[in-house]
This record gives sequence, structure tokens and C-alpha cells, in this order.
Amino acid sequence: MWLPDKSEALEFLRTYIKAENLIRHMIATDAIMRALARKLGQDENLWGITGLLHDMDLEIVDNNMKRHTRETARILEQKGFPPEGIEAIQSHNEEAGVVRISKPFHYALTAAETITGMVVACTLVYPSKKVADVQPKSIRKRMKETRFAANVNRESIMAVEKLGIPLDDFIGLSLEAMKGVAAEIGL
Repeated sequence: MWLPDKSEALEFLRTYIKAENLIRHMIATDAIMRALARKLGQDENLWGITGLLHDMDLEIVDNNMKRHTRETARILEQKGFPPEGIEAIQSHNEEAGVVRISKPFHYALTAAETITGMVVACTLVYPSKKVADVQPKSIRKRMKETRFAANVNRESIMAVEKLGIPLDDFIGLSLEAMKGVAAEIGL
């Protein structure tokens, strides 16, 4: 079985992804997934690395959502990555034809990778453009504004409630997780 630590996984990821903004998104997803794993008593490294690698095929498939996650699954299967991580990665993109199974890991990845966009959008409207200045209530307020960060799927973020985690708690957890990697994600 191949389950690298974060630095090895990041090095591996960089062989497939060149866009820094996409890498930052995956680093943020890793941080949120680790925080969720701690909260839910799950394997922090597995959940984090799955979050880190979840979009690694986007440049390979040229952002084709019907193909996205299929190449990641193929590559990670060849490496011997844990099947439950591959399954979670595939389930976060229903456009590829994979039906999301009712598993905590799947809901966690879907919500975590989506809320990163909302946190970044909120951060960028602050004069400082620093995630450290963002308050959970600002994110909650912006969630209700459908024109704000219109490409962020609020329903996907709400998947976290299927884990028994209230939205406000998830917003706080996600914000703190991203503050912890602020230097790595340029915010």
C-alpha cells in the first residue's frame, strides 16, 4: 500500500499539476480534511493525502469534468493508494458518472474541497487579502448571497451536515484549517 506523507505526496502531485492556484486549493483541502479526520476520529493522514491528491488529473483531462477523477483513480491504483481514498476522490465529482455513496469520507471530501472556494473568495474581498482576518460570520453571510462566488456549490458544502457537523461548526473548522496553511496557500 502506498500512503505517502504530505511532502512526498506534494512532490508527486507537482509532477501532474503545474498551476499554483490549483495546488493551493489542494493544500487547503488537505488541511480541512485533516481537521475533519481529527474531529471524526478518522485516519488523519489518509484523509489529508486524499484531499491533497483529489484534483491531480485536472490538467491531464484539460478540466473535462466528465473525465475528471478517472485518471487520478487509474494513477493512484497503479501506485497502490488505499481503495477507500480512491473511492472518495471519484465520488467528489458526480459529473464523471460516479454516484456518491453515503460514506462519511465521501461527504467530507465533497464539502472540504468546495468550501475552499468560499473561504478564498471571502478572503479576497478583505482589504488585507489575508485569511487570518476572515471571520466565520462573514463566510456564513456570503453563503446566502448566491451571486457571491456563484461557482461555489453551496449544496456540496452542506454535505457536511450528513456527518453530523453543523454548517457553522464546519465553517469555523475550515477557516482555522486554512489559517494554519496560510503561508502555503498565499493568503
